[in-house]
Amino acid sequence: MLVLPSKRTSSVVCLLDDDPSVLKSASRLLDSAGWKVEPFTDPFAFLEYATNCRPRVAVIDILMPAMNGLEVQTRLRTASPLTRVIILTSKDDPSVRSRALEGGAFAFFLKAKANGELLATVESALNGS
Repeated sequence: MLVLPSKRTSSVVCLLDDDPSVLKSASRLLDSAGWKVEPFTDPFAFLEYATNCRPRVAVIDILMPAMNGLEVQTRLRTASPLTRVIILTSKDDPSVRSRALEGGAFAFFLKAKANGELLATVESALNGS
C-alpha cells in the first residue's frame, strides 16, 4: 500500500518535459499525492536549479528539442549526483531504455501507462529504497 506524504513534510519532485500539457497533468498527479512539484520546460533552467537546490528526485522526458533526456541525465550526475532520475517518455525504445538505466536512472516509464506505478516509484526514490 502506498503511504502518501504530508504536505508539510513533502519533498520536491522536479519535472522536466517540453510539453506543457504533460507538465500540467504530471504535476497534478504528483501534487495529489502530496509532493511539491517544480516543473521545467527548459533543460538548462532545470540543470541550474538542480545545481543550486539538489533535488532528491527528477522526472525527465527523453524527447526534447534543446537537449535530450539522456544528456540531461548525464549532466545531472555532475550537477547533483544524489538526485534520482525517473524517465517518463512517450516512446518505448529498448536502446534508450537500456542507456538510461545503465546511466543510473532509477526507473523508466511510458507516459500512457505510468500513473500508479509512477507514484509508487517516486515514493521509493524519495525514501531511498
